[in-house]
Amino acid sequence: MDVKQYMQTLGRQAREASRAVARADTNQKNLALLKMAEAIERDAAKLLAANAQDMAHARSAGYDTALLDRLQLTEKTVAAMAEGLRQIAALPDPVGEIDDLKYRPSGIQVGKMRVPLGVIGIIYEARPNVTADAAGLCLKSGNAAILRGGSEAIHSNQAIAACVKEGLASAGLPDTAVQVIGTTDRAAVGELITMRDYVDVIVPRGGKGLIERLMNEARIPVIKHLHGVCHVYVDDRADLAKAVKIADNAKTSRYGTCNTMETLLVAEAVAREALPRIAEIYRTKGVEMRGCDKSRAIVPDMKTATEADWAEEYLAPIIAIRVVADMDAAIAHINTYGSQHTDSIVTEDYTRARRFLREVDSSSVMVNASTRFADGFEYGLGAEIGISTDKIHARGPVGLEGLTSQKWIVLGDGHTRG
Repeated sequence: MDVKQYMQTLGRQAREASRAVARADTNQKNLALLKMAEAIERDAAKLLAANAQDMAHARSAGYDTALLDRLQLTEKTVAAMAEGLRQIAALPDPVGEIDDLKYRPSGIQVGKMRVPLGVIGIIYEARPNVTADAAGLCLKSGNAAILRGGSEAIHSNQAIAACVKEGLASAGLPDTAVQVIGTTDRAAVGELITMRDYVDVIVPRGGKGLIERLMNEARIPVIKHLHGVCHVYVDDRADLAKAVKIADNAKTSRYGTCNTMETLLVAEAVAREALPRIAEIYRTKGVEMRGCDKSRAIVPDMKTATEADWAEEYLAPIIAIRVVADMDAAIAHINTYGSQHTDSIVTEDYTRARRFLREVDSSSVMVNASTRFADGFEYGLGAEIGISTDKIHARGPVGLEGLTSQKWIVLGDGHTRG
């Protein structure tokens, strides 16, 4: 296969299809989503059989348990894919919304209309369910999509893509509105992220290595987050019952997600009371603790934290713990070592809470809540394509609105400018 020629063909088809999707009405897009869901449910056995091929190959290749877990489809996850598409169909359509329409002194009306981005390239690893999620979100927001899943999920992704194409065709939309790249050649990624004539934005969902490659090589805007080094700071004016509950949930509800807490900061004034209670929970749940000298003086069975631990995204039952002098020190630590993803303060002091919200430079900043709430569904977006730690265009969970832009519109009645 000539990868360059293949990718150029996909790009041309996507650009053409994007125009049809952009002008499609809400009913047509929703019909396509519902037909995709029906096809996925009907072909559940085919999807599981295709996934079994991928799983067998992954096991023989010696992939780790975490990847195998992300790769595997079950009857439950197939049903969840179909339900996810139905949920997207039920969401309000952002395309065509007009905001802030105001009369100007000249008599014209000026406002902003929400419009699709165009063609979205999505690169992801391991998780086959992203194929359905990404297809649904891009379609509902009026965009065409080129999807490049991981080579380890090639059979699963192609089987899901067949259901997606069937849904598009059933609604009278071009089946090239969502294209799943059919080659595992890594050169396809290099082409996708440089096709400026055909692709408007890239959304990566993968590990640090993938993101770093895109940051170095992409010639198209990228909505990204490099990693999730999330913090919870227990203030000396915290309700310690809340603090213990939040520190537990933020770390142990799931270990492998980007909104999982990786570093716990505790104010020195309450450390001797708070840390033993929190450490007992971590000990019971098998979480390895790596602490600073002050933390280890209170909980001696902690391992010694190194400088590298403060900036580490473990995605595992490991946590770094640091005792800090006060909120100033906590904010300084977060802004030095954090990844601008999600950070939380536990405090009963309203003034401190407001200051933390203002001064911590992350895409989600929380008060008295677990970092695990940093999620499109929890924020009321219905679904998300990913979480962005960028500061331009989209920041935080990226839902339908994040996959659109706005253009200025002017309404006149024969107005001319003097």
